Amino acid sequence: MKANRFSKNGLVLGVGVNVLVLGIVSLFADMSTEMIYPLIPLFLVNVLGATFIDVGLIEGVAESTASILKIVSGYLSDRFGKRKPLVYSGYGIAAIAKPCSLLRLLGSKSS
Repeated sequence: MKANRFSKNGLVLGVGVNVLVLGIVSLFADMSTEMIYPLIPLFLVNVLGATFIDVGLIEGVAESTASILKIVSGYLSDRFGKRKPLVYSGYGIAAIAKPCSLLRLLGSKSS
């Protein structure tokens, strides 16, 4: 007899539905990030004419900003006890920023 994958308490294969959906969204967000990330230094150096020091400075500022935002979002999450708005806004900003950066990259190559 085949076991039912969906239980009455909202679990799918022993994992909550929200956790499963968030994991799938995170997988696709990470895949898109990993596809664009190696192109950024090439774009900065070849298209914008940045030096390697400029690229290092930009990467350092980006990492610092990400770390500070993790602290701020963690504080807000603990303070208000609402995590979904932070998750939605984080993935929403990333979903908007990645196509915009790709359009910028394609637009600068055509000029």
